[in-house]
Amino acid sequence: MIRMANPRHTAVKLLCKTFSENSFSNIQLDSGLKNSDLDESGRKFCSAVYYGVIERKIYLDYIISKLASRPLKKLDNVVLNILRSGLYQMIFMDNIPESAVVNESVSLVKMFRKTSASGMVNAVLRNFIRQGKKVEMPKNRLEMYSVKYSAPVGLVKSLIDDYGVELAENLLSDALGSPPVTVRMNTLKCSEEEFKASLGDIKAEKSSVISECFTLSGGDAVRTEAFKKGFFHVQDMASQLCCIALAPTEADNVLDICSAPGGKAFTMAELMGGRGIIQAFDLHEKRVNLIRDGAKRLGLANISAETGDGTVFNEKLPKFTKILCDVPCSGIGAIRRKPEIKYKDLAGFSGLPEIQYSIADNALNYLATGGEMVYSTCTLRKAENQEVVNRLLENHPEIEFVELPQPLGEKFGNMADIFPCHFGSDGFFIAKFRKVR
Repeated sequence: MIRMANPRHTAVKLLCKTFSENSFSNIQLDSGLKNSDLDESGRKFCSAVYYGVIERKIYLDYIISKLASRPLKKLDNVVLNILRSGLYQMIFMDNIPESAVVNESVSLVKMFRKTSASGMVNAVLRNFIRQGKKVEMPKNRLEMYSVKYSAPVGLVKSLIDDYGVELAENLLSDALGSPPVTVRMNTLKCSEEEFKASLGDIKAEKSSVISECFTLSGGDAVRTEAFKKGFFHVQDMASQLCCIALAPTEADNVLDICSAPGGKAFTMAELMGGRGIIQAFDLHEKRVNLIRDGAKRLGLANISAETGDGTVFNEKLPKFTKILCDVPCSGIGAIRRKPEIKYKDLAGFSGLPEIQYSIADNALNYLATGGEMVYSTCTLRKAENQEVVNRLLENHPEIEFVELPQPLGEKFGNMADIFPCHFGSDGFFIAKFRKVR
């Protein structure tokens, strides 16, 4: 008898790997689904449980800690992930009978050969049902936000200290649930009508902020004819706004100093009408190839990509009229796409500001007098943003702030802390300078 693939089993297996290896969720899921024999509905179910548990891990663990007879740290990882998955299905997934969740969870314990934990798993899930699936939140404010948004207390405190409760809650609440699939239409290859027609059954909703930006729904965008023809590339609106802030034209010689995987280089090339020059660099050849492959698919011949260390001066490079300095960062602004980031210890990010400053400091060596540079990150931590920018201004009297173009300038001035509430985008930071002498 052929045994059918079990999406719950696959989800638990992937969760155990993700949490033990501290790996990126998107990479882990893609690899796990590729090596499974799940059908389309099974893949969707597995993905929903997998991402859902990662997004809500602290909330789910809080519930388990109130119901289990043993401390969380003493629970077997497989059993813990089975409990997390079961609770997630009960609370957040519609149309799944509670009895089915309990029975399937107990079956999973046996499938993973953890039979001795069957009674405990059954008891925890049934007790949760008996108490009406009610969760009494902690009285302490920081702990309450931590449980409610499934974010470590340290991250909650950092965001509140930097930006206040309202914006902190905006970012953390937005990170729960599926993020939008946002793309930029390649106007060099297609009209809006051609773009939409080649998407098949996928719906495209045009942005009211950026005319070439669309939110797609109803299918896998990268499997469409539109993607094969180079009619778009996937890119969040905040990253597109970053390129618009630099405002490159066909007359510019542009340096993209930390470019891979190349999305911003592609957008800038399109803003330049496929003319001018963009020199894109990244540290590793494998990632540089992503830039080359993407530029080729999109038909952007004005991009050249090479390996290079952003912290080390390259005397062979010319002066540039525009520089994009999108530096490596903690990624806190993008936790709705990579939820595992929020569980990382903030202490592990302590060395980033120095790296960020080194890259930006070196980039200024390449900036022509009168030229402009954008410093950007996909994080929302003042230590990686405002503090780095202020240090640059203190140490480089030859540069000054430039007001950001619309739609950023009126709202933010010369530095933009972008939260989901502003444009519906990922969290992002953008600052702009001009070299005046």
